[in-house]
Amino acid sequence: MLTESGSDRGPVPPRYAIVEAPSPLGLQTDGVAYLPEALLAAGLAERLSARHAGRVEPPPRETRIDPRTGVRNARGIAAYTPQLAHAVGGVLDRGEFPVLLGGDCSILLGSMLALRDRGRYGLLFIDGHADFYQPQADPEAEAASMELAFATGRGPRLLTDINGGGPLVRDEDVALVGFRDGRQQAEDGSQPIPPRLRAWDLAELRRLGIDSAARQATDHLVRPELDGFWIHLDADVLDDAVMPAVDYRLPGGLAWNELATVLTTAMGSGRAVGFEVTIYNPLLDPDGIAGRELARVIGQALQPASGDRHPPPG
Repeated sequence: MLTESGSDRGPVPPRYAIVEAPSPLGLQTDGVAYLPEALLAAGLAERLSARHAGRVEPPPRETRIDPRTGVRNARGIAAYTPQLAHAVGGVLDRGEFPVLLGGDCSILLGSMLALRDRGRYGLLFIDGHADFYQPQADPEAEAASMELAFATGRGPRLLTDINGGGPLVRDEDVALVGFRDGRQQAEDGSQPIPPRLRAWDLAELRRLGIDSAARQATDHLVRPELDGFWIHLDADVLDDAVMPAVDYRLPGGLAWNELATVLTTAMGSGRAVGFEVTIYNPLLDPDGIAGRELARVIGQALQPASGDRHPPPG
């Protein structure tokens, strides 16, 4: 359930509102559940002058694979998603910009469910993995490797038709940026990324240059038929040398300044309506250096847009 806080901040709500979503349901490990408190301790709320809009606690995690779906914690995720959507929707309906602190990547389903119920929205998916596996291909049966497939309507109905209404986002309304697990996808037999879903892997970002690629991805999401777009950030899109505090490490990745370029370009469009960050595991960052830098980059990238952002759905 959502627990409210920060009601004494005055009659005019801050522009940004933070919702904690400490769900590890999409993984087998626990550390990502501590992401919210770590980034808050690193000063993210102060950087954004953000109201604390509450915390949505996940249900208990199961250890076995759900036999009907082939996905771990499928029933828990299906139950948690509408609760999270309700929390995110409440922030949107106040005219605020939600900043969702995960958790693992399965929280995407809650964010996109909130938006689907309010119009047609796009998705800027910034991630070191494409997260487009089908259950039978994922060796770990983890929803955090499948959530983009689920959000676009591919997978068991329990997780692709939550609350009815079908897919949470159309293929053509997604921009997938920064993934570098193409070889692993092929080895595991992951389903291919559909041609209508626009994708820029790490090699393409390097070929185009980060500025050009960020503009292309953002331009794809500011089309007139879209009401705005959501930003999903998985910390493992960053170079493993600067962000080792993730559970599934890959060599390479974006530098801090490159991530900042993607985020500031997206925010500068004035059409982003919300943001989430996932997968950073504070238990793998004992000195807190990576977490503090993550909070700094997010804070600086989001804050400059305060004067010209497209109004969120109300």
